[in-house]
Amino acid sequence: MPTEQPADLHLASTHPLGPDASVAAFPLGGIGTGNVSIGARGDFRDWELQNSPGKGNLLPFTFCAIDVRPADGAADEAVTKVLEARFPGPHEGEDGYGWGRVAGLPRFASAEMLGRYPLLAIDFADDRVPVRPSLEAFTPLVPLDPAESGLPTAVLRYRVHNPTDRAQQVTLALSLASPVGMDGWRHNGFPTYPTAPSVDYREADGIRGLTFTAAGPTDAFGYGTATLTTLHDDVSVKPQWLAGHWSDGVQAFWNDLTDDGRLEAETKESYDDQPPTGGARIGSLALHRTLAPGETGDFEFVLSWHVPNRHRAWDAGGELYDQVVLNHYATRFTDAWAVAGHVHEHLPVLEASTRGFTDALFDSTLPAEVIDAAAASLSVARSTTCFMIDNGTPEGQFLAWEGSFDRDGSCLGTCTHVWNYAQTLAYVFPSLERSARRNEFLTETDEGGRMHFRSQRVFGGSKPWDFAHPAVDGQLGTVLRMYREWRFSGDDQFLTDLWPKVAEAVDFAFGYWDPDGDLILESVQHNTYDIEFYGPNPLGSVMFYGALRAAAGMAEKVGDQDRAKRYADAASTGAKAMDELLYNGEFYVQKLDDVDAYRYQFGIGVLSDQLLGQFLAHLAGLGHLLDQDHVRSAIKAVYDHNFRSDLSEHVSVQRTYALNDEAGLILCSWPDGGRPKLPFVYSDEVWTGIEYQVAAHLIFEGFVDEGLTLTRAVRQRFTGRNRNPWNEAECGNHYARSMASWALIIACSGFDWDAGTRRLAFAPVVGDQEQPFRTLFTTGTAQGRVTITGESAELTVDHGSLDVAELVINNRSFIPDDQGPVPAGRTVRFTAA
Repeated sequence: MPTEQPADLHLASTHPLGPDASVAAFPLGGIGTGNVSIGARGDFRDWELQNSPGKGNLLPFTFCAIDVRPADGAADEAVTKVLEARFPGPHEGEDGYGWGRVAGLPRFASAEMLGRYPLLAIDFADDRVPVRPSLEAFTPLVPLDPAESGLPTAVLRYRVHNPTDRAQQVTLALSLASPVGMDGWRHNGFPTYPTAPSVDYREADGIRGLTFTAAGPTDAFGYGTATLTTLHDDVSVKPQWLAGHWSDGVQAFWNDLTDDGRLEAETKESYDDQPPTGGARIGSLALHRTLAPGETGDFEFVLSWHVPNRHRAWDAGGELYDQVVLNHYATRFTDAWAVAGHVHEHLPVLEASTRGFTDALFDSTLPAEVIDAAAASLSVARSTTCFMIDNGTPEGQFLAWEGSFDRDGSCLGTCTHVWNYAQTLAYVFPSLERSARRNEFLTETDEGGRMHFRSQRVFGGSKPWDFAHPAVDGQLGTVLRMYREWRFSGDDQFLTDLWPKVAEAVDFAFGYWDPDGDLILESVQHNTYDIEFYGPNPLGSVMFYGALRAAAGMAEKVGDQDRAKRYADAASTGAKAMDELLYNGEFYVQKLDDVDAYRYQFGIGVLSDQLLGQFLAHLAGLGHLLDQDHVRSAIKAVYDHNFRSDLSEHVSVQRTYALNDEAGLILCSWPDGGRPKLPFVYSDEVWTGIEYQVAAHLIFEGFVDEGLTLTRAVRQRFTGRNRNPWNEAECGNHYARSMASWALIIACSGFDWDAGTRRLAFAPVVGDQEQPFRTLFTTGTAQGRVTITGESAELTVDHGSLDVAELVINNRSFIPDDQGPVPAGRTVRFTAA
């Protein structure tokens, strides 16, 4: 088992990032709520709370300032600075840094960011400041609970240590421009407001803070509220800055803060009838505390927002675009103040769950690159790529783009052929995947079994998203994922409800993609590369055999014996026939008489996705679909031929996601010649989702070093300097395919859970055999940790409850000391039988 980590492995979750990590942006926000991000300097950036992406969106005059002065009254020793590191440059621009960024105010000499998603930590340093401040920020993440992980909020906890031998009076003043009510964003990233929002100070039930309210009717698309609140006792406030044409407001704020370290409200006359700065309304909330020598104190803010109204369509071309549908979180909370109240009341429990999950992930003995990749994928689930709408049920309806462009969603419809790869939600928030399956089978599968691979009817309209061909990988992969969801949840009613449409979707495949009945798919096959493959090829056919194997298991469960036998026989017969036809002695190829007869084929090339169906089958506990030795040879061939340790000489005229001396896996290569004149679109590109899929599959097949080498190559590209560690782009930011990385945890730990039999299994392939192996795990009802030491194991449930009938480790049964379900907070010891 591999144990050594490379000395030069620098990951964003293990090595702090400095201010030069200029593209690092740690997103805060819940599932379906939008985000605000924090950069490596400690700066707020990318405000995306308005139900749409907003990369580059800034709020003017939004920053935290610290004022420190000796408690004995020596005012001339006071220090006031913006609690951010200095701007690292370049310092270009037609207007310098402009008004709203207040780059000319004093800042800290340096900062270091460590992001262990969902927890962010930033340490600030400056020899001219007598105290040592830091920031911890997070949005609660409760595994298996998308509601409590879908709160539109961010906890901002500034912590200040006084290392001096004098008591220090410390003020943390957070200034915020209204984050709601804007109708657009200027070229410099600052918002415009059709009518200035209101901002007021409010106190109730021990909570105090600022409330921002957008102008206009509450059912308007741009309506929203936001709050900046605290439970801190000693506060001062400037509810609304002085308004004016120039920098009147920030000048008055800075004068006020530096005068005595406290804020005062402006008189009403000082801002009435004055145009607000850029249309914004700005308020400041200051928290005060005197720190004794050696004392450390917390200054905690909670930012919450509530922007309830979405368009009832994916984009402006949608049938019902002008109608409103509520965000799901708006069915729980009436406004941002209600969100804040919930967060303050339940924060101890929410934070404990968040920390428990984070500790279970990052304190495991899994390789650092695996943890880094899996943790980063969690941010996709809570990015603008994903959202939740009100569908009249308590759970709501989960929907997602493929990714997020800077200003709009990228590629509508929870696209089945892209979401095939994503594994994070299936293991951390499995109810969301069941929500997607209900929609795909019950709403988007027509009579006759054709599934629309982009969901359109979900908003209530009559029109499907129409395309000439159904997606072979999307439709058949969805059958495999249906099996995964049923097996993981043990919800037999879920299976019963969906089975008729699942059977239709499987039966459709026989006639549409296999018209000659030889059980090798050969007719036109639309796929995830946005083109059609023709003739026999491994991508479609292997997915077909995985779907048949999964469907046979589901048919057996519901008592559909005829289908169960037909599907199982077809899977076996078809796999043998395809193996004989397409295996070339090393890997699987596409069979065409003339590879250039159709554009965009791959022929005898090495397709990185040739065993995607086998990857999904392994995750679903279905075993090998094809000859095991051939599968092992083929996936190794993908690594041997398609992995580039240095891309400097790689030729690609397509989109570029990896380049220069970086390492990466290309989508296809032709080591034996035969490259088509116009190979399939994207063939020379590097996609993290496919890299993770191949890496996990390599590990499943025993090529552990190769899988980890590939994973390491991906994470070394996301350093915060060239790319954001929490944003893996493909066709858009926060691209869904990248969530294939959670499969690395499954492959490395050998985890498997069958809720029907209540069998929990592990077979670790990483770590030192002489040392305990630790990993987190999730089932449909629990999140926990397991520690395996030789002949014994300890299983702890951190969240939920787990009813285990059998624990199997490396194919050996382990017996519990105590029988019965394991509740949260309990540890049970198991001993080898």
